[in-house]
Amino acid sequence: MPVTPLPQLRLPSFPASPASSTASPRPAASPPQSLHPAWVVLLISLWLATVCNVPLWREVATLPGQGSLRGYGFALAFGAIVTAGNAGLLALLAWRWTLKPAAALLVLMAAFGAYFMLAYGIAIDASMLTNVVQTDVHEAGDLLSLRMLATVAALAAPPLLWLARTPVRRLSPLRQLGHNGLLLLGSVVVIVASLLLVFQDFSSTMRNHTKLRYLINPLNSVYALGNVATKPLRMDHHTLIPVGRDAHLGASYAGQADKPPLLVLVLGETGRSGNFGINGYGRDTTPLLSARKDQLVSAGNAWSCGTSTAASVPCMFSHLGKSGYESRSANFESLVDVLHHAGLAVLWLDNQSGCKGVCDRLGDTNTANLKDPELCAHKGECLDRIMLKDLDARIAALPAEQRQRGTVVVMHQLGSHGPAYFKRSAPDAKRFLPECTSTALQECSRQQVVNAYDNSIVETDRFLDGVLQWLGTQNANAQTAMVYVADHGESLGENNIYLHGLPYSIAPDVQKHVPWITWLSPAMQSRVGASTGCLQRDLRERRITHDSYFHSVLGLMDVQTGAYRPELDVFTPCRDAGAAQAKADSPIAAPRKS
Repeated sequence: MPVTPLPQLRLPSFPASPASSTASPRPAASPPQSLHPAWVVLLISLWLATVCNVPLWREVATLPGQGSLRGYGFALAFGAIVTAGNAGLLALLAWRWTLKPAAALLVLMAAFGAYFMLAYGIAIDASMLTNVVQTDVHEAGDLLSLRMLATVAALAAPPLLWLARTPVRRLSPLRQLGHNGLLLLGSVVVIVASLLLVFQDFSSTMRNHTKLRYLINPLNSVYALGNVATKPLRMDHHTLIPVGRDAHLGASYAGQADKPPLLVLVLGETGRSGNFGINGYGRDTTPLLSARKDQLVSAGNAWSCGTSTAASVPCMFSHLGKSGYESRSANFESLVDVLHHAGLAVLWLDNQSGCKGVCDRLGDTNTANLKDPELCAHKGECLDRIMLKDLDARIAALPAEQRQRGTVVVMHQLGSHGPAYFKRSAPDAKRFLPECTSTALQECSRQQVVNAYDNSIVETDRFLDGVLQWLGTQNANAQTAMVYVADHGESLGENNIYLHGLPYSIAPDVQKHVPWITWLSPAMQSRVGASTGCLQRDLRERRITHDSYFHSVLGLMDVQTGAYRPELDVFTPCRDAGAAQAKADSPIAAPRKS
């Protein structure tokens, strides 16, 4: 009998519980697709040209004709030029081991550059980069802020994260060379074609709005870095050319008896001539100097050699003048060396970040070992009055033979160095409130920034008055004088520009117009042959520059040398006028009648 098979029962299927079943393995995620190096170059270049160039495009938007079809065409062509310029630079670095590091470095440079251009309205050139290199820890700390970190992160983090997560296709060296060459050639073609399309507008804009060339980010920083790096190839830094080795003391030293000359040179920092009350400012920022106005000579038309300490200080202590100093091919000895060659005692006191090479042959010059709880309230920084502390002992430590001939004391101020202006004045010197207490000046109203800066001028007024009081105690034993000159000025938010350091050709006058104040004791006036009254009349409006500083100090100290140029000595006109007056007043024998 045949067996009939039983029908198979189908049980309903239920989803297996996690505990009782084994999950099937998920398919492995496919690795991210590698990107051709050319795409990395183009995408990073586009980010740099757009997002990281907001300061440039903001400036372009203010150009005449923007908003028209022609204006839009110029902006698009300019954008193509900037993008192609960045791509051409990266094409030179688009190798297996260098592409990502080079791209990341350019992104970071662009992010920091964009922040400082946005925040302070600065432009980036070789002199600005030199300032960055020479900035000390305290100055760098003043520039740090949460706003800076947030801005840099917003500009740099997205491309950096993208670079880190994106694999780049590996090409053979020969293929990579070919692709890099095509990228470079393509970049050049785009630049040339874009220039030809808007050449007339482009040439006119670059000629009349030179600031734009310093805003092209990060090519401005790359160019400045190359300029600084190749400077040793263009100038001999190892050879120091002597100046004034023939220096000797003039005839005034023969009759000085026991009262040698004592000159204090106050090297000011970040002084705006227009913010000094003694120069006619609407605010009384210099009450102590103004009380001595009849004894002081304030040159109302004085101009700096540069717009930064690194440029101005070595220039004003040089015999070459601005044009000669900037075109020099070697380093020369400075005014300090010439004074030494003449046999005078020289003391340099520095409350700043150094003398920029001017005082290198004087040994220890800083005031770091001087401490005072009242004057050094901010960690690591002291108000300038600290330089008056133990001054007699410092001078007494100089060689006695040199002191008997004469002494020159140089005091390099911290002055009104920004952006932390609020740190540059004592609590009891804050006449103008409220003041900006942030180093991110754009966070404060412009009036608060001006208040903080003006308070620093009040502090300088106290310091200069302290110098004059100290010189008054020396009058019995010396023929005394003081010359105060600032190294450069400052922008306080005019046209959204802050601080200093813009290229001289495009810098506003407030960064170049500096205070120059001279005090001569009666004994020194007699020695020099120039009266305070004559100097007040002569220098009230006559234009003078830092070119005169070297020669004026030598003339004031009667140091004779072939490096001295009397036509650049600010005391020469009054010295000549005094000599002419003395000759006119001298009795002349009447001719005999025949």
